[in-house]
Amino acid sequence: MARVSAGELSKLAVLFERHHRALFRYFVSMSRTREMAEDLVQDVFFRMLRYRSSYDPSRPFTAWMYQIARNAGIDQKRGGEVVGIEEYMERHAEPASSSPGPEEHASRGQNLNLLRRALDRLPRDKREILVLSRFQNMKYEQIGEILGCETGTVKVRVYRAMRALEQIYFALEKEKVS
Repeated sequence: MARVSAGELSKLAVLFERHHRALFRYFVSMSRTREMAEDLVQDVFFRMLRYRSSYDPSRPFTAWMYQIARNAGIDQKRGGEVVGIEEYMERHAEPASSSPGPEEHASRGQNLNLLRRALDRLPRDKREILVLSRFQNMKYEQIGEILGCETGTVKVRVYRAMRALEQIYFALEKEKVS
């Protein structure tokens, strides 16, 4: 990004190739549609170009990029868009065992559906921190850079988000049984 900031705008294509898939997965996990995710990825790279002078090479590039992505997502949400992770879960769910029986297959599908519903019911901030830590596999330090908080705060927020997800999941499971 330092080279883009210095005027080598063609280097943005290299950054796009390296990072567009991860950004797309992030946006799909936070919104329900692939189209919106694609639009937001393009918006992020446009913003990176537009605000290239704000890049600080002494700080991690991915933290800067995800901060821009987060802002783009917030701006899009203000336009009234629904936020969810259903498509991400469908595309990135772990495959079933090599030869699952019908009961196992049905059970996994039901559990995945409950998990999707539980994630959709989480407040946006809790869902976002779980997406970054669990689906994007980011380190707590990186998440702290993105969110503008300490690593210890990130750990606490992830813990609380997991507890909230667990409570919602079990409440949905009880509803299903009733």
